[in-house]
Amino acid sequence: MTATRNLPGLDVSRETLSALQAYESLVQRWNTAINLVSKGTLADFWMRHVVDSAQVFTFCPEKAQTWVDLGSGAGLPGLVVAIIARELRPGLRVTLVESDLRKATFLRQAAQALELCVTVLSQRIESVPALSADVVSARALAPLADLLGFADQHLARDGVAIFPKGARYETEVVEARKAWSFDVVRQPSHSDAEAALLVIRNIRRAQD
Repeated sequence: MTATRNLPGLDVSRETLSALQAYESLVQRWNTAINLVSKGTLADFWMRHVVDSAQVFTFCPEKAQTWVDLGSGAGLPGLVVAIIARELRPGLRVTLVESDLRKATFLRQAAQALELCVTVLSQRIESVPALSADVVSARALAPLADLLGFADQHLARDGVAIFPKGARYETEVVEARKAWSFDVVRQPSHSDAEAALLVIRNIRRAQD
């Protein structure tokens, strides 16, 4: 285990770090056949993808029982969350929603290889019946205004949405407020000094 392979803000075992490295190896192997992540990010996969996804877990409420990751793609952050939750929150049920059948196949195969108990729904987000999740996440999926629409559909009334966003996150917040009312806390990113995690509650349409 290399000294740099750690997770800021999380105290996890060597077994969990090893599982995350095994997950990284699976993505590297599958990426030659399926474009799971940009090839240019593979060399710095741990920081760009694992740390970036793991930090989302740090804002999981203590009483959360269900986590839904929308547009999971390579399992970022969904599979990373499931690996960490196995140790730190073993009762948390994780559901991954991914409409691309090839990526959904990867998610199922990776979950099986890593012995993770997750549910993979290979459907469009809009067509999935309301999931009433305690936590909803999405990474590199859509503008914030669209994400709030998805969260409004799948989040429990007192749930929290956690969306990692890049340098333009303030612009996205301003745009989203034209259609939505919501409470947001901006958390600094451990993986990108210009990025932030938007922790959002009380989502409702602006005219409501």
